[in-house]
Amino acid sequence: MVIAPASIAAPLAAPVSEARQLIVVTAPTWDATNAHLQAFERTDSGWIARDAGFDVSLGRSGSAWGIGVHPQQKDGPQKQEGDGRSPAGIFNIGPAFGYAEHIISAMPYQPMLASSYCMDVPASPLYNQIVDAAKVGEAAVKGSTEAMRLDLHNKGDRRYREGFVIEHNPAAVPGQGSCIFAHLWRQPGEATAGCTAMEPERMSALLEWLSPEAKPLFVLLPDAEYQRLQRSWGLPALSETTR
Repeated sequence: MVIAPASIAAPLAAPVSEARQLIVVTAPTWDATNAHLQAFERTDSGWIARDAGFDVSLGRSGSAWGIGVHPQQKDGPQKQEGDGRSPAGIFNIGPAFGYAEHIISAMPYQPMLASSYCMDVPASPLYNQIVDAAKVGEAAVKGSTEAMRLDLHNKGDRRYREGFVIEHNPAAVPGQGSCIFAHLWRQPGEATAGCTAMEPERMSALLEWLSPEAKPLFVLLPDAEYQRLQRSWGLPALSETTR
């Protein structure tokens, strides 16, 4: 991929041109912890919104440019491990996960176990991967703060009961951020450590709708950046009522 200068909104021929499903999250500013999510489907006449969308929460420090399938952007905050910011940009949507053995979704699904962890230790060779301590060994997950069965490790915590992976930093560059998900919020509007959180009913509906054959993408941008990049990146036009 050619990396464009930060001042240029380079056209993004792919993968947006190949995607038939988009989850679009827009925030008022870089530092906002609240945002709006809207799902879109591509038709012969262009992008069509599924509905009016709904509110979600972001990282406790807002958002910052992440590493995804979008051209690198240097104007604005850059995502780092532990900064409490949700990655901004365009990202592939990875597998779904949760506490149940099965869910209603066409997406690949990974049930979480008491021994499941996502490695957020930059020096680990397993950085930015969900692993099973029973397979890789307890020593290999030492230091991880991301137990995936939060209900078992944190007094019934529901946040990871259903969710999906947002494929930020797929090359696992140390220190550039890890373990980024869309998941449930513990209570409405509560900020996250860098993920995107929502009501359980909204998550279940998204998982039922998502299809790997549609090459779905996850887009997160502050309003000003979305307006700047919308046309050149081939993103749906948003009405004022949805931003």
